[in-house]
Amino acid sequence: MPRHPRKPRRLVADGRAYLWTLRHSHRVLESGRAADCRETLTLYPQPADTGGPLRIVFAEGPGRYVPGGFPLGSGDVGYVRGGSLNLHEPGAVRALLDAASVRGWQPGERRAVEVDGWPLLEAAAAARG
Repeated sequence: MPRHPRKPRRLVADGRAYLWTLRHSHRVLESGRAADCRETLTLYPQPADTGGPLRIVFAEGPGRYVPGGFPLGSGDVGYVRGGSLNLHEPGAVRALLDAASVRGWQPGERRAVEVDGWPLLEAAAAARG
């Protein structure tokens, strides 16, 4: 049976468990076209009372792609001339979690933290090989 796309997935990293979700969002213009696309990867430390969520946001911009599907896959983000990741892959999520930790995110923080994913992307893509 296929996994429900809205159901959180589980990741264990360095002895700590997380639930994670990926959401695509955008504005719809009067013409019906999508604008301001963004992918938001959210990791929830487990158990639920052990820390606030980490939101890693990839917003479209010059030299970046954040498609919502066809012709590129859902969850793909990257630089037009550089690294890329598929945010549906657990290994990519782990690499971003590690990159955020290197930059100072602490899983025990009680408040929600939102970070720009673009500064994390190259390190995460390099870690994926």
